[in-house]
Amino acid sequence: MRILRSKLLGECMKGFSMSLLLRAGICGLLVTSLAGAAEPASSMGIGTAPAAGAMPKLEFAFEARVTVAPAVVLGETAVGHRQYIPITGGVVSGPKFRGEVVPGGWDFQLRTAGGCNQLTADYFWRAQDGAVIHILNEGLLCPEGVPDSQLTFVRPRFEAPKGPHEWLTRATFIATLEVERAGGPQQPGTEAPLVAVRIKFFQLR
Repeated sequence: MRILRSKLLGECMKGFSMSLLLRAGICGLLVTSLAGAAEPASSMGIGTAPAAGAMPKLEFAFEARVTVAPAVVLGETAVGHRQYIPITGGVVSGPKFRGEVVPGGWDFQLRTAGGCNQLTADYFWRAQDGAVIHILNEGLLCPEGVPDSQLTFVRPRFEAPKGPHEWLTRATFIATLEVERAGGPQQPGTEAPLVAVRIKFFQLR
């Protein structure tokens, strides 16, 4: 940039047929304005953090409370320990969407030999206007045995019919998942049964 400014100043000084002092004043203003210009993004080094104003932002969109039935365990397979959890219903509420969870979906779970849990929840929502929306939640939880109090992050994707809810298909989301277990006394060494999961959805802007 400094070399470019020097060249421009030299050319500018040659180009005006007026007094030396006036030429210097005009060309000086030109170079000063160039000096204040931002460097192009392509000149930034690879790995340089963007300015704060260019960073993506998360906006809370809605929350779903999804009720579930007891897990159906397939057992050990060639790829790991497989089970699925039937989805029985639920509600969705928030500033950008309201509706209900359609009963009949599943949360497919695979525990690998390395101790990770692969989550794939495939189900449907029904908006207040009756539109049915497909949702696929995917996540990977490592290692196994993380306490319920710790958040799990999942990557939701939506497929909505054309119309007022189509923005769900086009938007990018990240979500947090928390489990809700039944209250009451439990036998020593046993875990309270899972009754629901709460998922908070944040839109990336």
